[in-house]
Amino acid sequence: MSDKIKLLPEIVANQIAAGEVVNSPSSVVKEMMENSIDAGAHCIKVNYRDGGKELIQIVDDGCGMSPVDARMAFDRHATSKISTVDDIYKLRTFGFRGEALASIAAVAQVELRTRQPEDETGTETIVNGGEFISQKPVMAPVGSQFMVRNLFYNVPARRKFVGDSTRLASQIKSEFQRVALCNPDVAFELYANDAPIYRLPRTTLAGRIIDVIGKHIKQNLLEVETETSIVDIKGYIGQPSVAKKRNNEQFLFVNGRFFKSQYLNKAILKAYEKLIPEGSFPSFFIFMKVNPERVDVNVHPQKTEVKFADLENIWQILLASVRETLAKTGAVPLLDFDDEAAIEIPISQKGVIYTEPRSTSDDDYNPFREGYVQDSGDTGRRPSPAHERYAEPTPAPAAKGRAYTYDDNDMDFIPTRHEEMDFIAARHDTPDNEFEFIASAEEPAAADTLQLPQTEDKQSFTSSMYIGNGYAGAIYGGRFVIVDLRRARERILYESYLMLMGNSSSVSQQLLFPERLMLSNDEYALLEENAPEFASLGFDIDFEGDGTIVVKCIPAETASDGTDELIFELLQAFDTPAPAVEMRRERLACTMARNASRTFGRNLSDNDVAQLLDQLAMSDNICFSPSGKPIMAEITPDELRSKLG
Repeated sequence: MSDKIKLLPEIVANQIAAGEVVNSPSSVVKEMMENSIDAGAHCIKVNYRDGGKELIQIVDDGCGMSPVDARMAFDRHATSKISTVDDIYKLRTFGFRGEALASIAAVAQVELRTRQPEDETGTETIVNGGEFISQKPVMAPVGSQFMVRNLFYNVPARRKFVGDSTRLASQIKSEFQRVALCNPDVAFELYANDAPIYRLPRTTLAGRIIDVIGKHIKQNLLEVETETSIVDIKGYIGQPSVAKKRNNEQFLFVNGRFFKSQYLNKAILKAYEKLIPEGSFPSFFIFMKVNPERVDVNVHPQKTEVKFADLENIWQILLASVRETLAKTGAVPLLDFDDEAAIEIPISQKGVIYTEPRSTSDDDYNPFREGYVQDSGDTGRRPSPAHERYAEPTPAPAAKGRAYTYDDNDMDFIPTRHEEMDFIAARHDTPDNEFEFIASAEEPAAADTLQLPQTEDKQSFTSSMYIGNGYAGAIYGGRFVIVDLRRARERILYESYLMLMGNSSSVSQQLLFPERLMLSNDEYALLEENAPEFASLGFDIDFEGDGTIVVKCIPAETASDGTDELIFELLQAFDTPAPAVEMRRERLACTMARNASRTFGRNLSDNDVAQLLDQLAMSDNICFSPSGKPIMAEITPDELRSKLG
C-alpha cells in the first residue's frame, strides 16, 4: 500500500498560512505599518487603490534593510524581533512571528525598495506569488518602500469574496486610525487612489485623537491617568452627555498594540452606569502599559486578542480610574459619608473599661394592629383599603410567561398587535392620571386582547377630553379608551413623512439663526455621501470642510432646538445597512417622527385633542406608534367596578 501523507510545497503552505495572517487589504496595511514603526520610522505614508485590491503602497523613513535582509524578509519565520521562545513574553515590538511578509508575498505581487543610512545605493527585490523574481541595486531614499499589487491574484476564490471596494476602504481607514492613535510621535499620511485623506503631524496624544476623530471631540475629552504596580493607564474618555447609540470611538491599547476585550469594555461601561441612557455608548481611548511578561499577545493570528495574567485586577483598576475621572468633572458625585449616622469604633487601650451600648426597642410595635401602617408614616402615601386588608397587593392577570405586581389603582389591558408587542400593562397610580406603558414580546391571552370593531369604514373618536400629562380620554367604537397623545402624534407624523419622501415633496422650515455643527470625520463623510437624501427630507446644509457643517433649513414639524440630535440620529440610520430602500425610508421616517414628537402632548385644549384624534382615526394603524409602543388602552366597565368596589 502506497504512502498517502505528503509534505506540502512551501508556496502552498505559505498561501494557506496567508489566510490566517492576511485576510483582507486592511491586514496588509496593519502589518506593514507596524513593521515600519518597528523599523524606527518618523514618517509613514500609506496609499491604496480600488480598496487595496489593485495597490497598497507603504513608504517609511525607517532604518531600511541590507540586500541580504531584503531577500530573507520574504522567507517564512524569518524575523529580527525574537530569537528564542522566551522572547515572546518580553516583546517590545509589534511583529515577532516572521510570517507577515511571507504571507503577503504568497498571495500578491510585491516590490520592495530599501536602503540603510550607511549604504550609498538601495536594493530592489521583487517576489510574485511567493516566488523570488529578482534583486538588483537601485537609487532609493533611506527607509523602505513596499508596493503590494493585485492582492489574491493567484487565489481567485479568496479574491472573489474579499468584498467591495467601499467596505475595504473603510477597513483600511480603521486600521490606519488604530496604528496612528497609539503612535502620536510618528507622522502619518493616508491616501485613497492618490487623494489625501489624513495628514497627521507628530503631536501629543490628545492632539492625535483630535486629528484622527475630528475637532468636535476636543471639548468632550476627559483625561484618565493612573499608575499602579500592575498596570499604568492613561488616555481620554468622553463626556457622558455625548454618548451615542452607535459609537465607533472606542479604542483599547496595551503596550502600544490595539486589542479587543468585551470584558474590559464592560468595566468602562459600568463606570458610566446611570450617567448615560441605556443602549448608549461613550467614547474612550485607553492606553495601558503592562509588564510584557504578564501579557500574552501570541493568541490570535491578527493579534487583536490578548491574555492578561492579572485580568481581574486590571478590570477593577480600569473601573476605578474612569470613575475617578468622571467624579473630578462632577459627572459622578464624590462619596459623601454622613457623620451623624457614623458609628465610632474605639481603639483598644489598657486600663479602659468599656461599657456595652444600650439597646432600645419600640414597645408600640405591632404590624398587625389596624391602622398601624397609617400611623408609621414610612410610606409617605395613605394606603388604600386594599392595603389595609392585605400585606401585599393581589397580582393582576398577566399574559402567559409574565407576572406583574400592581398597585391597587393598576389596570391591565392588551390591544391588538401583529407580532412584536403582545403584553401591555397600563399603570394609573398618580392623582393626575399619569400613565406608564409596558410591553413584552410574548403572545397575549385571547381573552385579554382589545378587539377593535372590524368595519370597512374607519371609526371616529367621540367625546374626547384632555385629562392631563399628555393623555386624553375618548370613546372609540363604543369603548372608553385612554390615548397617549405623544405617540398618536408620532404615528401621524410617521405616515406623513413616508408619503412626502415617497413623493419627493418634503417641506422645510428655515432657521432664524443657521446652526453650525462639528462632526467627526466619519460622520462628515457619511453626511456628504447622503447629502441628496438629507435634502429630500427637507434639510438645507452647507459643507464647509474639516468636519464643519451649517444647517440652514430643517424638515417641517421638527423642533429647531434639537437639530444636532436629529442629524446624529439620522446619520446612525444611514450608517445601518438596510436591505431595501423602502425599509430605509421607514427607518428615517420613524426617527424624524420620534424626534418631532418628544415634547408634544402637554397642556393641550380639548379642541386640540379632538383635531389630533381625527387625524389619528385616518391613520393606517391607530393602535401602535412606529416605535412599536401602544397608543391607547381600553378601560372596561368591569375594571371600573373593580376599582370602585
